[in-house]
Amino acid sequence: MIQKGETAIDTALIAAMPEVLSTTKRFCASVILASTKSGINMDGCYTMSRIMKETAQRTAEDDGIGCAKLVLFANPVEDNPFMAGGFYGAGECESSILVGVSGPGAVRRALEKLGPDADLGEVAEAIKKSAFKITRAGELVGKKLAKKLGVTFSNLDLSLAPTPAEGDSVGQILETMGLAMPGAPGSTAALMMLNDAVKKGGLFASSSVGGLSGAFIPVSEDASMIEAAKVGAITLEKLEAMTSICSVGLDMIAIPGDTSAETLAAIIADEMAIGCANSKTTAVRIIPAPGKKVGDFVHFGGLLGKAPIMAVSKISADTFVKRGGRIPAPLQSLKN
Repeated sequence: MIQKGETAIDTALIAAMPEVLSTTKRFCASVILASTKSGINMDGCYTMSRIMKETAQRTAEDDGIGCAKLVLFANPVEDNPFMAGGFYGAGECESSILVGVSGPGAVRRALEKLGPDADLGEVAEAIKKSAFKITRAGELVGKKLAKKLGVTFSNLDLSLAPTPAEGDSVGQILETMGLAMPGAPGSTAALMMLNDAVKKGGLFASSSVGGLSGAFIPVSEDASMIEAAKVGAITLEKLEAMTSICSVGLDMIAIPGDTSAETLAAIIADEMAIGCANSKTTAVRIIPAPGKKVGDFVHFGGLLGKAPIMAVSKISADTFVKRGGRIPAPLQSLKN
């Protein structure tokens, strides 16, 4: 947690991240750079941009996969079961069960049964009903498992998390709603409706909802998002706009390896600003893939999938980033 500055221990831990993330397979790291209460630590954004580039370079033979295990947060929740940004917060009890309720494929199939003639109100209702069923099932499994293990059942995270498998895609839900592909005009509105309907259905099904509880839109982990990025239908800027609605933020996006640390820090700061201004969780998990340029692909395999290298603006933000310091907390922070 460095949203207000680093301690000596923080500095040592951060300096060790490139080596740890490049020499282990299952270790993940989360760093909090911003919060609505504290503002944005720009020095931290710049530091972490350099850490990301070093981590990518150390894992260059695997397309910079080390960065896929590093998540930078604004306003993180303490009870997020979804990796790589999942962690068990200081406010949690000794041990408990946290359940991630996903199921984008189930939501898509419900919309396919609805047909193309249903209006958007009917679409939202179908999503709510599907989310209700998934949540009830998740709560049943979670409570039974907690009882069997003799631990507390904590919460259900209603996030829709895709995988590269065909049909298990948040992007395909947007397509079933009527978009040609993610990134088309209307994508942000459709994503807002999807998020809202999932939360409404889930909240009715359980009194233990927590975590992030929103739709994830990682590029490399979603077959539809991969295709949209490949043909240029979705850009880094459009993804940033969509993250004002969804959870997680700029997730599993591959960019050219020669992207400067200053530009990377500015991208991180933009995403932190969305989280701070909207009092919501946002995050950054970007891979500056060594030796790769726009049009190339990175291949991570498994649940991490693959992704095309996306273009990054060439307009400089170097002077802004190098000013350093902390962007003050927004007016929304004064709620006490």
